[in-house]
Amino acid sequence: MRAPRSSAVVTSAAIALAVPLAASCGGDPAKDDSPGAGRSSAAPAPASPQASWIPGFVADMSVPEKVGQLFVPTFSSQADAQSMIKRYKVGGFIYFPGNMRTPEQTAAQSNALQKASKIPLVLGVDEEQGIVSRTPFITSFPGNMALGATGRPADARAAAQVTGAELRAVGINQNYAPVADVNVDPANPVIGVRSFGSDPALVSRLLDAAIQGYQAAGVAATAKHFPGHGDTSTDSHTGLPVIKHSRAEWERLDAPPFKAAIASDVDAIMSAHIVVPKLDGSGDPSTLSRKVLTGLLRDSLGFRGVIVTDSLQMQGARTKYGDASVPVRAVNAGADQLLMPPSLPRAYDAVLTAVRTGKISERRLDEAVSRILRLKERRGLFRGTRADPGRASQIVGSRASKATVRQVAEHAVTLVRNEGGLLPLKRGSVYVSGPRSDVLAAALRREGVRTVGSATDADAAVLTTLDAGAATTADRVGALASLPVIVAALGRPYDLDKADRAKAALATYSSGSPSLAALAKTLAGTIKPTGKLPVPAAGNPPGTGLTY
Repeated sequence: MRAPRSSAVVTSAAIALAVPLAASCGGDPAKDDSPGAGRSSAAPAPASPQASWIPGFVADMSVPEKVGQLFVPTFSSQADAQSMIKRYKVGGFIYFPGNMRTPEQTAAQSNALQKASKIPLVLGVDEEQGIVSRTPFITSFPGNMALGATGRPADARAAAQVTGAELRAVGINQNYAPVADVNVDPANPVIGVRSFGSDPALVSRLLDAAIQGYQAAGVAATAKHFPGHGDTSTDSHTGLPVIKHSRAEWERLDAPPFKAAIASDVDAIMSAHIVVPKLDGSGDPSTLSRKVLTGLLRDSLGFRGVIVTDSLQMQGARTKYGDASVPVRAVNAGADQLLMPPSLPRAYDAVLTAVRTGKISERRLDEAVSRILRLKERRGLFRGTRADPGRASQIVGSRASKATVRQVAEHAVTLVRNEGGLLPLKRGSVYVSGPRSDVLAAALRREGVRTVGSATDADAAVLTTLDAGAATTADRVGALASLPVIVAALGRPYDLDKADRAKAALATYSSGSPSLAALAKTLAGTIKPTGKLPVPAAGNPPGTGLTY
């Protein structure tokens, strides 16, 4: 197997990014021509324009090696992962919290896995931030809807670049983020605050910025979930959603962010386990639909990067076909990476058999493998994968990272009602109740606001709510109506839809400590609210936001 020749020029930006990743080389490439030899943590520079070595490299691979490159499974232990590398020559792994104890351990583990593989591995994680965060030690950001409320692409890029740099510091080189879905259904059980908002133009702008942030940090970005999961009342983890958008509605609502992602040269796009009858009337989920993945995403939108399936363990992928049929159908539909098969041995054998019997053509297999190798080349993996365990903990959770979190959280706080100028709180005592009320009360005291333990002793009440639903929130506001009530939605802002009796209403889109600190500063008047609703809420359209 021939070794790739990297002709990329390392830019000054890439050199700057390499500083926290630098480590001694693992060997002399001249003494070993295998693709995995001599890899260090060299800078993740842009790929050479043609990556001209890839066709010859693929031609030298055996069919079993090519099939292995398609798979990105989970693993229970480092030994388990190394066994899969040896047996199946897998293309990568996806990390979950059980695989990551500390930055140092994770970096060392990533190095060990890369060393065991002849071809550099994609080491991925589902690190959207907000309510979907898999990395236990990562600097925690409020999430996409909070970024949508800031309306600031610079914040979206900065958040993604911080997250990307911390992931790359521990050897993770692909993130299954950012979410491109436009959340137009307030009752959506699976997307919600994972989306930047309900306006396709806003989602497109922030998605573009996030992609640039991840990829500037040397991490492959993955826009998801194509063709758009924002208008469903079914969770594809537990069922097979059907989205009834017409082709015209899809073009207007769902397509713009994916078009923006493609224009941003995103590394990968993830498919959704959803049925959109107006895009494909077969009833197949989009992950298994050639009309959607090849006809629409490849041919119509012109995407040339890697198509990765959403987890094949999800019920949406398994409702119609068996676990041996699904990966074969996904590859023939146009998918390149097969994420989290329920059984790697069964899925691998099914795809290998399909290639050997002609059910999957070798041309189709070579196309998929070539795209995966181009992604790895673009992210610098053939030029270096080694993470520095000694420096990982210095990069993760740095002072600069935390400062970026504070900035995003403060920019996101959205004031949508302020009757009689109740806010900011200038005098008197406040009773705080609801989810995370202890944290908020402590933060208010730090800002000089006096809190009391009983509503009967208070001059005003602050009620927090966290995805309680509009009706429940309204009831809780009513129970405190003897006082001026300030209601703050810490999760989905739709909680505010029936909170008409509250004198003031705000949204933070996150219940994390940075968001609560930002809320306390806003309530106290230490900072002015600048956020704008990214979705309709509290009877107001997107774009609504008051200030002092």
